[in-house]
Amino acid sequence: MSNILMPNRRQFLLSTAGLAGAAALSGILPASTARAAGLTVGFIYVGPKDDFGYNQSHAEGAAAVKAIEGVTVVEEEQVPETVDVQKTMESMISFDGAKLVFPTSFGYFDPHILTMAPKYPDVRFEHCGGLWTPKNPKNVGSYFGYIGMGQYLNGIAAGHATKSKKIGFVAAKPIPQVLLNINSFLLGARAVDPTITCQVIFTGEWSLAVKEAEATNALADQGVDVVTCHVDGPKVVMETAAGRGMYLCGYHANQSALAPEKYLTGAEWNWGKVYTDMVKTTLAGGTIENFVRGGLADGFIKMSPLGPAVSEKGRAQFEAVKADILKGGFAAIKGPLKDNKGNVVATAGQAFVETDVALESMSYLVEGVIGSTS
Repeated sequence: MSNILMPNRRQFLLSTAGLAGAAALSGILPASTARAAGLTVGFIYVGPKDDFGYNQSHAEGAAAVKAIEGVTVVEEEQVPETVDVQKTMESMISFDGAKLVFPTSFGYFDPHILTMAPKYPDVRFEHCGGLWTPKNPKNVGSYFGYIGMGQYLNGIAAGHATKSKKIGFVAAKPIPQVLLNINSFLLGARAVDPTITCQVIFTGEWSLAVKEAEATNALADQGVDVVTCHVDGPKVVMETAAGRGMYLCGYHANQSALAPEKYLTGAEWNWGKVYTDMVKTTLAGGTIENFVRGGLADGFIKMSPLGPAVSEKGRAQFEAVKADILKGGFAAIKGPLKDNKGNVVATAGQAFVETDVALESMSYLVEGVIGSTS
């Protein structure tokens, strides 16, 4: 059914029976039974599907699912991390008969997915992030990728491109996945030159164009000449940085079209593989694991093609490290290593490979990162 109708459906649920009564309505709605022969899958995005970033990467994954025979995909974009997402999930389940739902944004999990899952035990809720624990409902799952390895490769490209030895990072919030990306970016650059520093500015929001532009300009004013980010839509950061003459390393999706001469490479999600695998598992009557992770070798992430500004020396090191990562067991976080407050985070000989779950609770910025988590 058309996405255009979905806001009206949610308004209907709210005005007639509310969230609690909608479950009873679902038994008399023909749309649910009409699709019983196949599988209806719902995708929910916190921003627009064409944001050159997080939401676009998931929408590209949903597009791959649409090609699977017997599968119907329903989508809704720009759904806030509020009770609105519960209404959207309610609509997809009750009106469209969705049995597999991907609410993709970090803030959808608690309390929203955790509220809906017990109401619909026969529906699978898959959340992008590292928040699921064995205490949570069994019909909820968590999936994510080791994209920190992509940011490490971004760092290598940045390390070869920087002249000022100052690289920058525009970040939304200091959650573990973001901190790992910041640290990996700096450590990748320091594999080229250990004197490089990385200035990080947190905007406090996943999507706030004004603050993203201000942060990027502030980095440029401080002499930063290569920038990357972890916000939902990198478009503003990329265009602002290019306008200030900075080199760019992308994130989430391929932003090379925004500044082809300045774009070095980018760490991209490859959700098409992840989503099609999960949908095929469901169609076959299988159960998706509650904790799903993968990296570059598993096809969960990919790198944007290297741009024309990357030197031959930079390309050689980039490709060599990429080959090492593809072999498995690569560690960006390894000792001896301190955080930027002087605390030891890895002793000599200690290494945290990409699959180490300890990385999913990271709370520090490494030495060489200029900035604070609070």
